[in-house]
Amino acid sequence: MEFWELVGVWVVKVVFFTLICFFLGWLGLRVLDALTPKIHQRELIGKDPRAVGLFISGFLIYLGLVIHGAVTTLPGGLVVLDSIMRRLGLISVAFVISLFLAVGMFNLLDRLTPKIPFISLRESSIGTGLYVFGYFAFLGLITHAAFAAAF
Repeated sequence: MEFWELVGVWVVKVVFFTLICFFLGWLGLRVLDALTPKIHQRELIGKDPRAVGLFISGFLIYLGLVIHGAVTTLPGGLVVLDSIMRRLGLISVAFVISLFLAVGMFNLLDRLTPKIPFISLRESSIGTGLYVFGYFAFLGLITHAAFAAAF
């Protein structure tokens, strides 16, 4: 490939993965709401501007990890499309597994620590904002690992 062709493919790949992962982050929040029905993340976060700031910060860290992963993995030559499709598949699987693992571990830890009632998150928009911030950081690290996985 010529230099400018490679740059063009690289830019398209970064934009493509960023848009896909943006959608996955939004979908993850919707699924998180559904899997933790006693904690209404989107409602609670919207009640306090500090919680909104935490939410946005977590999402920006998530997107930063996604963009870093997309930028630093550069397929070359004729394997570009194959590499992109494999990474997209791996990212999708990592997203689903990480979402269920996060919710499963959240619920398990809640049961193992009865003196720390996780349900109390529904009483604090800041607490919920921090919780979702952590989820986005977790999802970003998992997604970044999917980009870094060798084939």
